[in-house]
Amino acid sequence: MDDTLGSGSRGGATRTAIERAASGDVEAWLGHVRSAAGCSNPVRLTGSIDRIDAATGALLGTTSTQDMPDGAIYKACGNRRSSVCPHCAEVYRRDAFQLIRAGMVGGKGVDTCVSIRPAVFATLTAPSFGVVHTRRTSKAGQPLPCRPRRNPEVCPHGVELACHALHDKGAHVLGMPLCLDCYDYAGQVAFNACASELWRRTTIAVNRYLSRLASRSGLGEVRATCCKVAEFQTRGVVHYHAVFRLDGIDPDTGDATAPPAELDVVDLTDALAFAAAGTSFTTAPHPDQPNGWHLAWGEQFKPIPVKLSGDQEVTDSLVAGYLAKYATKSTEATGHVSRRLNTETIDLYANEHGTHTERLIDACWYLGRVPEWRRLRRWAHMLGFGGHFLTKSRRYSITFRILRDTRVIWRRTVDADPATDTDGETTLVVGNLTYSGSGWRTLGDAMLANTSAALAREQQRVGREELAHAQSMTD
Repeated sequence: MDDTLGSGSRGGATRTAIERAASGDVEAWLGHVRSAAGCSNPVRLTGSIDRIDAATGALLGTTSTQDMPDGAIYKACGNRRSSVCPHCAEVYRRDAFQLIRAGMVGGKGVDTCVSIRPAVFATLTAPSFGVVHTRRTSKAGQPLPCRPRRNPEVCPHGVELACHALHDKGAHVLGMPLCLDCYDYAGQVAFNACASELWRRTTIAVNRYLSRLASRSGLGEVRATCCKVAEFQTRGVVHYHAVFRLDGIDPDTGDATAPPAELDVVDLTDALAFAAAGTSFTTAPHPDQPNGWHLAWGEQFKPIPVKLSGDQEVTDSLVAGYLAKYATKSTEATGHVSRRLNTETIDLYANEHGTHTERLIDACWYLGRVPEWRRLRRWAHMLGFGGHFLTKSRRYSITFRILRDTRVIWRRTVDADPATDTDGETTLVVGNLTYSGSGWRTLGDAMLANTSAALAREQQRVGREELAHAQSMTD
C-alpha cells in the first residue's frame, strides 16, 4: 500500500481520510471505486478503454485512465478466502449459494422442475491416518471425554493413546495427533493430492450403478448430477460435502430431464452408499512407497435426503448455505494461512519435528522431490490439496460466469456509464489495461472506501428485510 502521508499510524490514516473527504472530487472518487470499495487489496489497472462499432470496426471513442480519479481503475481482488478478503469472499459465498440452490429448486435460468427430483446431501470423509484429539458429544449435546480408555494402548514412542479431557469448540488441540511421531503424514498428504481423482471415480461409480439399475428395469438413461465443496478438517485432510440430484437423460439432446418415476431417493442413496464403500485406487509409486498408496473413503458416510419444506430435517436452503459457507474457507481450520511456498520460504513453515501442520508441509515438500510427485511442492501451502473447492456437474446448475455477467450488466444499466455502455450489441468495449499495483494508495482511502461499502451493504440488508416483510404480509 502506497502511503506518503504517514498513514501507517491510526492518526495518519485519519488525517489522509479527512484530506480525501475534504477534496472537491470525493463524490466522484467514491463512485469510481464503488465496485472495489469493500475489497481489502484491490488491483489497480491503468491504460485506456476503446469503444468500437461492431459493424464497421470504427473507433467511436477512447477513455484514458489518466482522466479518472487516481489515474487508475480499481478492481476487486475476487479472492474467495474469507481470511484474505472478507468482502470478496462474501460476494463469492452469495454467488455460490445461488448456484447451489438453483440446482435444487430452479431459478436463475434453471427449470423449476428440478425441485421435485430426488436429491441427497452426503459427506465423504478421509480415512484415519492416526489417533487425533476430537470433540465428542452425547445425543443430548453434552460433551464427552475425547478418548477415554481404562487400559490405554501405549504407542512405540511411549505415548498413551488416551485423552479424558472435555474439549471445547475451537480448542487448539482438536485434530492434533496424540502422538506426532506415529502419525502417517505421507499417507495424508498423498490422500489430499489425489482426493480429486478419488472423487471422480466415485461419481463414475454412482452413475454406473444407476445406469445398471435403470437398464435392468427398462427405464432409459439416468444420471446423478452433483455439486460439491471441499473442506479442510482440523487434522489437515480434505473431505467433501455434496448434493446429488437424480436426472433422466433426453436421448436426442442429452439434456437433463425428469427421472423415471420408478426411481426415487432410496435408489439414489443406495447408489451413493455403494460407490462410497466400493471406490478405491492405488496411486503411482513413490520411492518412499514403491507400491503406491491405496486410497479409499473413510467409514463415516451418512447420505441424507434433501427436502424443500421447512419442517424436514435437511432443506434446500440449509444445504446451499452450508456448502456456500465452506466454499470461502481453506486451511484456516488447521491454523495455517500462507501463499504458495518456494525454496526461500519453505523453512518458515515446514519442520519434520515441528507441529502437526509443519510436519504436513514438510511431508509435501519431501515427497515432492520426485518429478512425478512435484505437484505436492506446488500445493504445499494447501497441505497437498490442489483441487477446486467448489465444482459441479455441467448440467447441475448455472455457472459463476453467468451470475457475474448478470451483475455486471445490471451495474452498467444502473450506472449508465458512457465509457462502458455497449448500446445493445452494436458497440464493443475493448480495454487496453495493464497491472499498475495492488492495494489502496493510502490507509485513509481504504478507510473511506470500506466505510462507504459498509453503509451500502447495510442499506441492502435493510432493503432485503423490508421486501421479505412485505412478501410475508401479502402471503
